[in-house]
Amino acid sequence: MTRLIALLLALLSLTLPARAADDISAASRSVVRVVTVAMVDGEVVGFGHGSGIAISPTRIVTNAHVVESAVRYPGNVALGVVPSEGQKSYAAKLIAIDTKRDLALIEMTEGRVPAAALYVGPFESGADVVALGYPGNVDLATARSSADYITPRTPVRSEGNLSNMQAIDGIASLVHTAKIARGNSGGPLVDGCGRVVGINTFITRADDGDSPFAFAISNRELTRFLTDAGQSFTSIGTACLSLADADARDRAALDASARAAAQANAAKDAATRLDRELRTARAEQDALAARENRIALAGVLFVIGALAAGAGLMFYGQKNLRNAKIAGGAGAVLILAAAILFLTRPSAQADLPADGPDADGNATLPAALAEGRLLCTIRPDRSRITISETPDVPVTIGKDGCVNGRTQYAQGADGRWQRILVPNEEATVTIASIDQAGREYRVDHYLLDAETMAKAREVRAGVAIKGCSANPDQLAALATQQDAIRSVLPASPNERLVYECQKLAAGAAAPAP
Repeated sequence: MTRLIALLLALLSLTLPARAADDISAASRSVVRVVTVAMVDGEVVGFGHGSGIAISPTRIVTNAHVVESAVRYPGNVALGVVPSEGQKSYAAKLIAIDTKRDLALIEMTEGRVPAAALYVGPFESGADVVALGYPGNVDLATARSSADYITPRTPVRSEGNLSNMQAIDGIASLVHTAKIARGNSGGPLVDGCGRVVGINTFITRADDGDSPFAFAISNRELTRFLTDAGQSFTSIGTACLSLADADARDRAALDASARAAAQANAAKDAATRLDRELRTARAEQDALAARENRIALAGVLFVIGALAAGAGLMFYGQKNLRNAKIAGGAGAVLILAAAILFLTRPSAQADLPADGPDADGNATLPAALAEGRLLCTIRPDRSRITISETPDVPVTIGKDGCVNGRTQYAQGADGRWQRILVPNEEATVTIASIDQAGREYRVDHYLLDAETMAKAREVRAGVAIKGCSANPDQLAALATQQDAIRSVLPASPNERLVYECQKLAAGAAAPAP
C-alpha cells in the first residue's frame, strides 16, 4: 500500500512544471519586516518598521535606527518580526546594539526563519547586487489597512551594481545602485547567489537631477558586530558561480581526470606489453635452450648406442655371443632412448597465460558499492557553494547501502546511491549521493518556498523507512518515493557540494561530523 501511495504521488507530481532554482527567492525566505509599536495606556500611539535578515533561525540583524525607539522606551515600545512566509508575526526582544555601526541584533520569542549566509570573500566593483526589503513607498501604494504591515509578504527586490567601498565616519560601507527607500533599512544587500554582502542603511538625495546612490554596511563591520555579540553565523568565501559554470568546471575536472586516467592506463598497458614481450623473449629463449639440450642429449645417446651396436656386431663376428648380446642390447636401448628424447623435444614456442583473468584465473567482476570508512574533502573547483561551510565529511558505508549506520541509501538509475532528506523544521531538501566506487560524495541543497516544501513533506510521508534495511520491498519503495520527491523539486539545486573521498586505514581516526 505504501509503495502504491508513493507511486500515485509521483505520477501526480509529474504534472507540475520543473522550475529553475532562484537564489534570490531563496534568500528572500530569510528577509523579515521589523516593526516597532508604541503604546500608551494600552493604546497604539505610534508605529514604525524596517527590514531585517535572519542570520540564525531565531535571530535577526537590522539597523540600530530601526529599533532605537524600543531602546529609548523599553516599557512603551514593543518589537515584532513579520516573516516573508507563513501566517503569523512574532514578538521579539533586543539582544545587542551598536549605534556607531548602526547595527542591532534581535531575537524572535517563537517561530523560526531560514538563516542566510554571509559572503566574506573578495567583492569587485561592478558586481551584480540585489537589495531585499520592505520599502515604505511600496507599502503606501499597496497596503489597505494597518493589518497589511504585520501580514507576511514577499520582500521587494531591486537590482543594481556595486560601485565601490567607502568609509563613512570610519565605518566600511558599500556604495551601490540598487534602488532602496525608507523601510529598506536593515534589509540585506545580496550577491547573485543570494549571500549577504551588506546591510542597507541609507540613500543619497537625488536633488537637481543627481543620481541616487545607496549605502550598505559592509560584512567587514557586520562580522565584527556579530562576533562581539557572541553570535555565530555561516560565512562563505568562495566566489559566486552559476550552476552552469559549476557544471562546466565539474565536467572540465572530470575530463582532466579521465584524460589522466587514460594516460595512466595507456602507460600501464605499454608497461604490460613490454613486460609480456620480455617474458615472451625469455620464455622463447628458455624453450629453445631446452629443445637444443634435448636434441643434443638424444644425439649423444644415439652415437653411444650406435657404437654399442657396432661393438655387438664385432663380438658376434668373433663368435663371442655373450658380449655380442650385451653390447647389442645396450646399443638398442640407447638408440631407442635417443629416439624418444628427440620425438619428445619441447616446442620452440613459449606457452604464456592469456591476458584478462586475475592470478587465480577468475575474470574481474563489476565493482559493488564500496564498503568501509571514508574521509571526503570538498572540491571547490567542482562545487557551487552558496549557504554551507565545507569541513571534511567522514562517511561510513555498510552493507546494502547503509550509511553511517543509520541512513539507508537506494541506488538510482544513474548507478549512484542516494538519499533524499526532507526535514520537518528546515525549509531545505538535501540529496546526498555517493558513486558506486566510493570515490565521490555529492550533496545538493534545494532552498524551497513554504508551498513546495509542504509538497515535498507530503510525498515523503508516503513511505517511511527508519534506519537501515536489506528488505528488497522496502528498498524498492524507498527508490520510488525518492523519484516522487525529485519530481516536485526545481530543475536544479541552489547549492552543489562535490567531495573527493579517500578510504581511511583501519584504526585511523576520522574528524567528528
